[in-house]
Amino acid sequence: MSTKSRKSLSLWHQCDKCQCIFVAQKDVSLHAAMCPPSTENWDYSFIYNGVLYSTIEIFQTLTELPKCISEKDANDMVFVSQSALQFCNIAIGSLTVITTKDDTVVKTAWPTSDKSLTSVSLTKHAIELNNVSGPVKLYPLTFDTHIAKEIVISQQGKCLISDTSVELDNILKCFNENKIFVVGNKISVPYYGKKLIYKIVQIITDENKRNQTEVENTTKLSKAFENINLNNISTKITFYKALYTTKWTILDKDKEYIPTKKYKIEDIGGYDAIISDIRDLVAIGIGKYRNIERFNVSKGILLYGPSGVGKSMIANAIISEFNINTFTVYSSDIYSKSIGETEGKLKEVFSKAILKAPSIVLLEDVDSLCPKKTSFSTDHEKRVLAQLIMLFDDLQSTGSNVLVIATTAKLDLIDSSLRRPGRLDMEFEIYVPTPNMRTEILTKLLEKIPNTLLREDVQNFSFVTHGFVGADLYGLCSRAIINAVKRYQKDNIASDVELKVAVNDFYYALTITKPSAMKEVLVEVSNVNWSDIGGQKDLKLKLKQAVEWPLKHPEVFIRMGITPPRGVLMFGPPGCSKTMIAKALATESKLNFLNIKGPELFSKWVGESEKAVREVFRKARQVAPSIIFIDEIDALGGERGSSSSGNGSNVQERVLAQLLTELDGVTALGSVTLVAATNRPDKIDKALLRPGRLDRIIYVGLPDVETRREIFDIKLRKMPIAEEVNIVDLVCLTEGYSGAEIQAICHEAAMKALEENLDAAIVTKEHFKAAFKTVTPRTPASLIKIYENYINTGL
Repeated sequence: MSTKSRKSLSLWHQCDKCQCIFVAQKDVSLHAAMCPPSTENWDYSFIYNGVLYSTIEIFQTLTELPKCISEKDANDMVFVSQSALQFCNIAIGSLTVITTKDDTVVKTAWPTSDKSLTSVSLTKHAIELNNVSGPVKLYPLTFDTHIAKEIVISQQGKCLISDTSVELDNILKCFNENKIFVVGNKISVPYYGKKLIYKIVQIITDENKRNQTEVENTTKLSKAFENINLNNISTKITFYKALYTTKWTILDKDKEYIPTKKYKIEDIGGYDAIISDIRDLVAIGIGKYRNIERFNVSKGILLYGPSGVGKSMIANAIISEFNINTFTVYSSDIYSKSIGETEGKLKEVFSKAILKAPSIVLLEDVDSLCPKKTSFSTDHEKRVLAQLIMLFDDLQSTGSNVLVIATTAKLDLIDSSLRRPGRLDMEFEIYVPTPNMRTEILTKLLEKIPNTLLREDVQNFSFVTHGFVGADLYGLCSRAIINAVKRYQKDNIASDVELKVAVNDFYYALTITKPSAMKEVLVEVSNVNWSDIGGQKDLKLKLKQAVEWPLKHPEVFIRMGITPPRGVLMFGPPGCSKTMIAKALATESKLNFLNIKGPELFSKWVGESEKAVREVFRKARQVAPSIIFIDEIDALGGERGSSSSGNGSNVQERVLAQLLTELDGVTALGSVTLVAATNRPDKIDKALLRPGRLDRIIYVGLPDVETRREIFDIKLRKMPIAEEVNIVDLVCLTEGYSGAEIQAICHEAAMKALEENLDAAIVTKEHFKAAFKTVTPRTPASLIKIYENYINTGL
């Protein structure tokens, strides 16, 4: 390697091979060992491509500076030899970027004597403030800077100021005017003999009428600094310039800044009409329309609906669109056991909102913040409710451009005094999405997932996800992604192949993802299909008419001017597949299935049994379309006046009254079908059997010849039977047998074969003969007579 000396700067030398500039006497041997030098880890100082690679030192000789430069100015300077500045094309007094492994700061370049040609010096205060140390890169600031509209800072150090004053705001503006910052920088300002230190956690710009926000993320920032490409640095770091008009926002020390997720209205599917209405009310509430300021429009909006339906997401999306000050209140954040402290925190939030108007106060789960006032309410709850009412009235009377948005999943727990005009009077129900709305939501979610689904697939999944809210659909997509990852791992697909979610992944996700509202009443229904049940064609048709037709062909009922059947009652002898048909209905219809057991509804506490019935129907409406199946309904809906008390005060009669109310009361049943089964229809109250409640009453009798043949075909299909076994003979011998007894004969025959030989591989005619001796028909003629009389006189 040869080097050539610069005539004007004899101490510097440039490598002919890599054009790197370094100090000849001490670094020539080091450069010879590595040419070109590493720009990531270096052992000596050099200049390469106009960038100085060196180490940070403390600038000691402040006395050398001109008298016009104050200590404050010196803290904003970087001191480098004049010759090094020339090689880096940095003019004296120009802005210069200093980048270390963990931080980036912008300083003003100032020359020093050439005693230390490659040193980069900062004042002790500047080094300690931003913790600048170790290897450093220095280059001119030649990139575009964004004008900061607002800079959010958090307090650091021991000197803390609880309240932001106008004076402190002016100091921040004056001390940082025209300075260049990067997110994560620290600043220091004097305040009455103290040095206040702040850290920049967020910078907001306003360019092209769009807000561009960069939030501090230590991991990403460090990675950007480590992987910085000095030939194209502008793509890695964003620089912001503070003006006197820049707004400075100080966060509390005890509240760590967590950037809230920015929801956009275009990310929300299915609720366009509701969002449009809420958006108009927000615009009016925060004073967008000046000509109606003289009339104080109501300042409260209440969003209610089931958990996970998207109330908070809609509220935050609308708030982010208006880009105004927002104060979110969670009951867990402001509740305190100290007397008066909760009310004080609530009042402080509203005071700040009025001070920084126009603004929005978001009350999350307002029902837990101030529950409905009852005789059991504590003094604390009453005081919080009274304080919130007073704050609402103050907002209304003062006419401040402050709007309150509250969310709740339990509308009935909010005190009526909060829901009157002038408070939370604008109520919007964020209801469970319909199939078309679910299609929109799934489409929005799938835009962020690489997938192979077609439009028809999305519509199919939207149709079968009955009762799913937005959060459930999000969980469905998450499950599908997890299954896709497992599938790729199982098939040993290369990691560089793009992962795509397929239709089968969603089908798998559907088997394990259920509506969140169903988790408390979810039942595992065995996988029984119509093909597993022999005969009963009339019953199957009537059930399809009551359940599947309203779903798949709703227009035909509208065309005929009728409503779909609300309930189906199956009655007949025990063992005639009534319960099994209900299981098949749940499987085939793919609807949410609620299985109700009578003993679960009864309680010794007055009112609890009726409440249990109300809850069942409420959940069924919430996840509609759905099926409520009540087996042995005569235990719940027994005829009134038949009990020993005779005064109508027993639990069973109250449960029946609640059941009748739910079926055709004031509250619409919606797409909920009641399917009931009983062995004793004559014991059921007549009010339950009238049209409009249990519309379809179907007799499920003992199987006829054709039905018995189908049952044997289904059962013996899976059994190894001898050729001598004739199904026609078995059908003839089982006259008067129920379906369960026919199945028992097949089981007993197989057990007889195993009794003879545990290794038996076939069931013979002799085994069936032995089974017939054991299993006999148990349906008495008297019971059949009761059914015949009921059919002739009761229907």
